[in-house]
Amino acid sequence: MTDFRHTATIDMPASDLFAYLREPRNLPHYFPQMSRVQPEGGDAVHVEADVQGEHVEAEAWLKVDEEKRSLSWGSQGPHDYHGNLSVEDCGPNESRLTVTLSSVREAGDEEVQRGLEETVAALAHTAVAESDVEAADEQGGWSGH
Repeated sequence: MTDFRHTATIDMPASDLFAYLREPRNLPHYFPQMSRVQPEGGDAVHVEADVQGEHVEAEAWLKVDEEKRSLSWGSQGPHDYHGNLSVEDCGPNESRLTVTLSSVREAGDEEVQRGLEETVAALAHTAVAESDVEAADEQGGWSGH
């Protein structure tokens, strides 16, 4: 089993970032291989992804810990894939996100680490952008009318 970890600072309040991350349907917005996530009750989710040219469907789990602002997830299968993330307050408009992935999948460590870093960067960009759009909508649009 190999663990990969990446930490990033994100220009967004921790409570807003966690609210975005805890919603499973947001996964395809920042995880490019993920095409669909459907909550199925409790911790169960159905996921669909396109991985290395192959369409994959699986049953997975996603556990939310509101108090600790953390998520853990995983799926049964040959790669024993699972991970967790946590969101910490760094100030009124800044968060620290730490993501850890674990897998027995045979892939180059550098490839997996780079993929993790790219996913966290996409996640940060998408969460901040969607938060900005929501704020603009609440204020009457970008022009303020």
